Amino acid sequence: MIYHFRSKAGPDVIMLADLTKRIFDILGRPLEPRGILTEEQLPALITALETAILNDLEERKKANENKDGESEKPKLADRLGQRAYPFLELMKQARAKNEPVMWGV
Repeated sequence: MIYHFRSKAGPDVIMLADLTKRIFDILGRPLEPRGILTEEQLPALITALETAILNDLEERKKANENKDGESEKPKLADRLGQRAYPFLELMKQARAKNEPVMWGV
């Protein structure tokens, strides 16, 4: 399933169900076929997603540490920050212009 997010504040964002479900779990919101994120909700949702992205990077860094204590660069595949970036930017643009973010399937 594909979710289509839109706001008057920025370009549309299209995400597959697996990423959308992961993000909505982070945001603590139920994922419905259609919905809206209001201007009032956006600051807390943005903070929650940014915190989850930072935690994901930290976990990946710890997972990639060598036995000698040296660390490698975290692998980019399936990195939350990379995959969630367009949606996070849409929420930030919507917050800046006091616009809601709406979605549908």
